[in-house]
Amino acid sequence: MVDFKLEVVVLPVTDVDRAKAFYTRIGFREDVDFSGPDGFRVVHLTPPGSAASVIIGSGVTDAVPGSERGAHLIVDDVVAAREALVAAGVAVSAVFHDAGGVFHHAGTAGRVEGPHPARQSYGSFASFTDPDGNTFVLQEVTTRRPGRISHVVYRSSEDLEGALRDAATAHAKYEGELGHPDPDWPAWYAGHMARAAGLGS
Repeated sequence: MVDFKLEVVVLPVTDVDRAKAFYTRIGFREDVDFSGPDGFRVVHLTPPGSAASVIIGSGVTDAVPGSERGAHLIVDDVVAAREALVAAGVAVSAVFHDAGGVFHHAGTAGRVEGPHPARQSYGSFASFTDPDGNTFVLQEVTTRRPGRISHVVYRSSEDLEGALRDAATAHAKYEGELGHPDPDWPAWYAGHMARAAGLGS
């Protein structure tokens, strides 16, 4: 089986500097800003915590600026994420869920204001646009369905250190219950950290 990992979404924009300023303002990391002959330009940006990135630029797509619809940004808490965007000066829709309860309809059809009544994972949304009108949807995911992810992305070395320290504390308790050192501690750590990240055992 060959892995096919979604890596980049190319967003059509009219003003690269304006778009770059918008995305960096909401926390996207600038990875590359390359200018070539004849006005060619590639700006590579990565949302915080994301394994996938976006590209904007000149000469990178022939799509109509603003025509991208529905790229999803997954968040742990859609209410908090919306507040962070609003604080950064972004116009964001109210948090909503869909009347059908499975996935949101196109446009604003079927929107019911407020998070999913049971705060069901995958069920609460908010939307916003960039300066060109490219549309993004925030989707709250708190529990992953089986098979959806196979790795964890730590946002910083501090986050990774914290996860390791948590595992070390839990493992020390486990060794105390065993009454002797655990020779298979790497497997125990891996299982503990995977479960803590919602990956299962």
